[in-house]
Amino acid sequence: MNDLVNISLRTAFSAIFNLTVSSCSRFYNGGRSSSRGRGRGRGRGRGRGKEDQKEWVPVTKLGRLVREGKIDKLESIYLFSLPIKEFEIIDFFLGASLNDEVLKIMPVQKQTRAGQRTRFKAFVAIGDNNGHIGLGVKCSKEVATAIRGAIILAKLSVLPVRRGYWGNKIGKPHTVPCKVTGKCGSVTVRLIPAPRGTGIVSAPVPKKLLQMAGVEDCYTSARGSTGTLGNFAKATYAAIAKTYAYLTPDLWRDIPLTKSPYSEFKV
Repeated sequence: MNDLVNISLRTAFSAIFNLTVSSCSRFYNGGRSSSRGRGRGRGRGRGRGKEDQKEWVPVTKLGRLVREGKIDKLESIYLFSLPIKEFEIIDFFLGASLNDEVLKIMPVQKQTRAGQRTRFKAFVAIGDNNGHIGLGVKCSKEVATAIRGAIILAKLSVLPVRRGYWGNKIGKPHTVPCKVTGKCGSVTVRLIPAPRGTGIVSAPVPKKLLQMAGVEDCYTSARGSTGTLGNFAKATYAAIAKTYAYLTPDLWRDIPLTKSPYSEFKV
């Protein structure tokens, strides 16, 4: 009789213990059973596609004109030097052809009263390999946030690239139209036209930017502390941007004045 009582008590205690353990595990797993587990972010991103992306609602007049189709090409924006404040405008015109590449991610530190605060700085280049280039720099506590912000800033800084010929004007433009120079910090980068088939003769950083800009042949000359990748990339970007700043004789012709999109269209 005593043996039966001991067995029943032992069974009851084990059942109570198992129930307590399972309820505790559910509590620590956020109300889920322990068999499923949390597993890689609780499946928040599962099944999401393009249809879950928010629809673009323009907040600037330029964005509304682009969204309604009043401005049909990006060059119309550059012609009147209209500031682009929404990166979706670049996505609207160049979204399918844009390529981005992270040039460098570096940790930067700031001394505070609580100690050193470390953040990550990302350099991202973006281009369509056909006459458009952008460069973005962003600093953030997390690497992914820094890259995402740098891509947005790179899209906002997209500029047109003018290409030209080294000699006779045969075929498509393949090199820079003239010698141009860009500077950032102690770094000076000079781009020099090259014959067709030469390729891009430069260090890896300017080569990547020139390829994204759609320049096929180019000589380069660099001075200063080119080991500072950020300044090296910014100097190259400044030199590429100057290709449209130089007024060559073929651009001397009279162009009739047209209305700005802001004056022509009302939104």
